[in-house]
Amino acid sequence: MSELADKGKRAPFVPGQPDMWAFVLFETLVFTAYFGFYLFYRARSSELFLHAQTHLDLRIGVLNTLVLLLSSWSVARCVQSARAGAYRAAVRDVVATAVFAAVFLGLKVFEWARLVRTGHGLESSDFFTYYFFLTGIHFVHLLIGFVALGIIGYRLRGARRGSPESQELVETCATYWHTVDFLWVLIFALVYVVR
Repeated sequence: MSELADKGKRAPFVPGQPDMWAFVLFETLVFTAYFGFYLFYRARSSELFLHAQTHLDLRIGVLNTLVLLLSSWSVARCVQSARAGAYRAAVRDVVATAVFAAVFLGLKVFEWARLVRTGHGLESSDFFTYYFFLTGIHFVHLLIGFVALGIIGYRLRGARRGSPESQELVETCATYWHTVDFLWVLIFALVYVVR
């Protein structure tokens, strides 16, 4: 009975380090500004933006979104496995997350190359300037996410993998990963879907 009373008195749990949550807030505000500029210029040149959007392949955008959502699922499984002490399963989940991310990056490079080959580069219109900027910034964030996945994998295979500090680091890196996925969902909605 006293165990239940102790559980009721625990402080609310927020995964990861507070510094990462400050970074997440900062990144969200920065991307909100980017999205605001995009929407402002879209409102000023709506026909140009609508015409340019027709050159995007919605199927690739949907596939990339599904792949990143799967990566969020696998990194969440990694955190749960690490909490349960199932470190081999957690490492497998980190590897799965990295594979999903590599698929996303490969599809994005393929899409960029296809667009450039058909004459739709960074400077071909305001829409494509924003498209390449937003997807490029996201691409860089995803590359940084690979470093976070490497840190998770290193911690899960290391001697201190069961320590509270290791678990906190795993959850901090997973928080970053979820942020990158969330930002992609917003980019996908704005650039591919909203007409």
